[in-house]
Amino acid sequence: MSKRGLSQKTRTGTEMVLERAMVTRHYIMRWDLDVCVGCQLGPLVCPKDALTHVDAVLQDGRMVSKQSVDLDPQKCILCGECVEVCPVNAIEMTINGEPEIPVITYEVFPPFLQSTTFEKDAFDWKKKDFVIDNCPTNVISEDKDAKTLQVDDAHCIRCRQCEVASDGAFHVQQPWQGSVVLQREYCADGCLACADICPTRALHVNEQGELVLADYYCIKCGACVQICPVEAQYEEYEVTIESQGVTKVVPHRRVTNSKQLPIWVERWRVRHEPLKSGAWVQALLELADEKAEMVEIDRKRALKRRDLLLALKGGNQQGE
Repeated sequence: MSKRGLSQKTRTGTEMVLERAMVTRHYIMRWDLDVCVGCQLGPLVCPKDALTHVDAVLQDGRMVSKQSVDLDPQKCILCGECVEVCPVNAIEMTINGEPEIPVITYEVFPPFLQSTTFEKDAFDWKKKDFVIDNCPTNVISEDKDAKTLQVDDAHCIRCRQCEVASDGAFHVQQPWQGSVVLQREYCADGCLACADICPTRALHVNEQGELVLADYYCIKCGACVQICPVEAQYEEYEVTIESQGVTKVVPHRRVTNSKQLPIWVERWRVRHEPLKSGAWVQALLELADEKAEMVEIDRKRALKRRDLLLALKGGNQQGE
């Protein structure tokens, strides 16, 4: 029997691939499981509930096996919503061998507004190695011919560590605005799993062995909330949404014990190109919290915060 038109999933220890070969279009979606942090965003936004969370394995409060996601190939419609929202660029999608995200192509989803720029004239070049070494995704390199630092923009996760390490010569615009709160008094004894999974060192263990939050580096992925052994509790309620003249009531849920959780991430709004579609309104309802009036941490204040510098590798020497 021909498998044309059927979705085929393969999974190894480091990669998950979904492939669908049709007459005129050949879809391939690829997850880098080494990069994936098992965040909240993909499963939340998936319109068909095709993505499910895979729990980490913890031992004595430390992560011994990463959390990740799994995919039901029969439910996935290869829309690409998870590709656009993935905060660590763990998912790539091609159609006929070319990068393409269908929900972006057909203007169902807006491209997120995010960027990383570098002002070489404002940079102290004695800090070059310090900046490059502190990029957690290794996307910053030196272009000696152009006498500048360049960024692999497609793989930058907008963690803003380069901003602090370069004393403001880098400028990062994150897509998500929101907050992260650490309440260590509610942590399970000896647990440091959130620091193990955090992709940006927003959560890290300091030289005294204490769990510390450097909030400015948070990209609002929510992986820390997912791995925390103290679980969130939810209540169901209904929300009325309107798009393109159509009004409907949809079920939703919210966390009821956020003030008693060791770590809590909220997403208030996302920067994106203008677009209003039913699919985007529904996705935003799942992704964002109810605090659109809030503002994120001011950049100028962040650059002066010693705790952010100390969170970087070798930051204690830089701060002396």
